Amino acid sequence: MRRVAAIAVGAVTLLAGSPAQAQAALKPYDHQDPYRSGCGNSARVVKTAKIKSRVHGELGTIKLMWSGRCQTNWTEIKTASSARGTINVYTADGRHNRFSFRAGNGGRHWGDMLAAKNMCAWGSVSIQWNGGNGGQNAQGTTGKACD
Repeated sequence: MRRVAAIAVGAVTLLAGSPAQAQAALKPYDHQDPYRSGCGNSARVVKTAKIKSRVHGELGTIKLMWSGRCQTNWTEIKTASSARGTINVYTADGRHNRFSFRAGNGGRHWGDMLAAKNMCAWGSVSIQWNGGNGGQNAQGTTGKACD
């Protein structure tokens, strides 16, 4: 009888784990590349907005993406290939992923994913080119999309 009780206590201890381990187990795609993971293969655009500069006007598009298969969101942009910056995705439960990108890739860039089943998510981007001097910077933010 003692042996059974000891095994049961050990199992409860293993199942409890740390909160960080529990979060990772529940959200396996968080902070992963959507295309390397395969989640991007069946994704769709759920919100779009313009990337704008006060000085130079419209400089691209920002998209909030959704993968129904992986239950994740991420942010993608299309802008000048000379731009560099940061791409963000946010979830209503307070999680955030920030991805920095360099110039190149034909101006198409995307950040990593966050799980967002049954909650709102949105994205933002901040870009600059030629050192960001003289108004050579721009921002964009999508509206919230709620699954």
